[in-house]
Amino acid sequence: MTLRISKLTKVYDNGVKALDELTLEAGPGLFGLLGPNGAGKSTLMRTIATLQQPGSGGITFEDIDVLKDPKRLRQALGYLPQEFGVYPGVSAERLLDYLARLKGVADRKERKRLVEQVLDITNLYELRKAEVHRFSGGMKQRFGIAQLLLNNPRLIIVDEPTAGLDPAERKRFLNLLREVGTQCTAILSTHLVDDVRGLCNEMAIIHNGRVVKQGRPAEALRELNGKAWSRTIAREQLQGLESNYFVLSAHYRPDGEIEARVYASEQPGPGFEATEPLLEDVYFLALRSA
Repeated sequence: MTLRISKLTKVYDNGVKALDELTLEAGPGLFGLLGPNGAGKSTLMRTIATLQQPGSGGITFEDIDVLKDPKRLRQALGYLPQEFGVYPGVSAERLLDYLARLKGVADRKERKRLVEQVLDITNLYELRKAEVHRFSGGMKQRFGIAQLLLNNPRLIIVDEPTAGLDPAERKRFLNLLREVGTQCTAILSTHLVDDVRGLCNEMAIIHNGRVVKQGRPAEALRELNGKAWSRTIAREQLQGLESNYFVLSAHYRPDGEIEARVYASEQPGPGFEATEPLLEDVYFLALRSA
């Protein structure tokens, strides 16, 4: 269940190059795709999901040539876009039954079994008679997982799934994604580093349509051992610090001062203390080194 993307390029009619010879490989398990807004993540997800064609390059999943045989890929695909609409006045149970028919499940008993199964997996069974358009954001995202599971997908794509969710809903959703992602190749596209930390066994960081870092999160953190430093400064010192050091991030503390995190192979100056690397440090280093 390996997804391979080779030199994928996409230029829109307005001249924007969303993908620039992007190459990456993702195997079974959860794969985190990190990048800022506008990095090309959604374009890549839609292209893998066969919703748009690239200008050049190739995509294969298992033995499927995705660009030449999109119908075959769709039979193996579960897709949750960043935003999806639902019919008003339709219950979760009825809508899932309809979607199962669209996915080719003709037998009524089999559809009923599948619908009950995915409602149970997503903890929505007690709400099966409720209208989906009245669900909270987190419940709608869990319904999104339910619909993508109807065809027992071997490849799952979820695009910015936790945007707008409150902390409790976000935690429930990520725990669910962790469970379903163990049996397939699952691509999680997000700009939130916390979505990847502790969830994905592999990740890639993309910027300006290119992969600027790929590997296991734990290995990326080990590469930064001894190279992450922090120092507390006043607000007016930040500009001078950024002029003299490789500042990874700067966060306000409750007392109004700023904790600045700096990348350096040795102690960068007086007042800096060695600190444990964070995945956020890896992310900002990759973006600023690109």
